[in-house]
This record gives sequence, C-alpha cells and structure tokens, in this order.
Amino acid sequence: MALRDEEFERIGAIDEVIEAPLSPEALGARFRALCADPRFADLPGKIELDLWGRMLMSPANNQHGVVQFAVGQRLAVLGGRVQTEAAILTPAGVLVADVAWCSADFARIHGTETPFSRAPEICIEIASPSNSRQELREKVTAYLAAGAIEAWITYPTSKRVAFFSAAGELAASAYAVDLASLFD
Repeated sequence: MALRDEEFERIGAIDEVIEAPLSPEALGARFRALCADPRFADLPGKIELDLWGRMLMSPANNQHGVVQFAVGQRLAVLGGRVQTEAAILTPAGVLVADVAWCSADFARIHGTETPFSRAPEICIEIASPSNSRQELREKVTAYLAAGAIEAWITYPTSKRVAFFSAAGELAASAYAVDLASLFD
C-alpha cells in the first residue's frame, strides 16, 4: 500500500527525517562530529558525506597509498603545504581529496580547519577500481566549484594523470611539478 503525499507530510512534521540537503554549516558540523567520534577512529578507509549527510566510505589499497605519497613528494617543490586526506566542504558534500596542495596563503588563512570551507588550490583524486568515471567527474567538478584552481585524477593502472581547471581538461598542469616518474 502506497502512502499519499499528505501522509508523508504528517510523518515529516515530527522532524524524524531530513527534508532537504544539509546546509554547509550543518555538513561541516556533522563531519567534525564524525571525526571526533571514537567509533570511527580506526576505520581502514576514508569517509565522506554527501549533501544529505550520509556517510560514503571507500577503502584504500596499498598502491593507492604509494601513489598518494609519491604525488605529495612531487608537490612539495611548490612550497606551501601538501596534505593527504584533505576534507573539503563542496557543493556535493564533504569530500576528502586524496592529496591536496595549499599555498602558504591558503594554509595561513585556513590552518587545519575541518573541513576546509573552500578547496585548496590543487585537489587530487587517485582512481581506484571501485571508482566510476562519473564519480570522479563529479568530484573534479565539486573541487573546482569549491575554489580549487586545478583538480587532478591519477590513474595508477594506466600510469597517467588528467588535469582539469574551470575551463575544462588541460594538456598539462599550470604548476611546475615533475610527474615523469610518478608511477615507477
């Protein structure tokens, strides 16, 4: 038996369900509470929140960690700060970039704010077998909409990196980072 609209409205009036996507403030607060909750301290993967506050988890394999570290090492030549697992409030929810590069100015302004209220200059995702092309596209779009200057996707299996800006896909990054031996 299907419920009529007025029955759903009556049920929703009790405030037992989320009626609309959470505000950026509510998402940030929910993510901070999640980070402080000891029940989630030792999970073997990263947690993100969608606009409705639902947790999304993705496990990381060892190749993922190796590429994450290698990308971070190469970004270090830019100065500023390199960070892994950077939580960022985006139009798509709280996403966690595998690697991010922050200028010294960004680091001074945002410190260790959790989640970042805007995206660092470079946000990088490392493709995993569990990722879909659409999911990666949505993350790139979200990072750029949140203020990233570039978003990168590294593909460890095919040993390539794709670069994106607000103008679309780029032939190369505008940042002087040597990625030639990234996957060696």
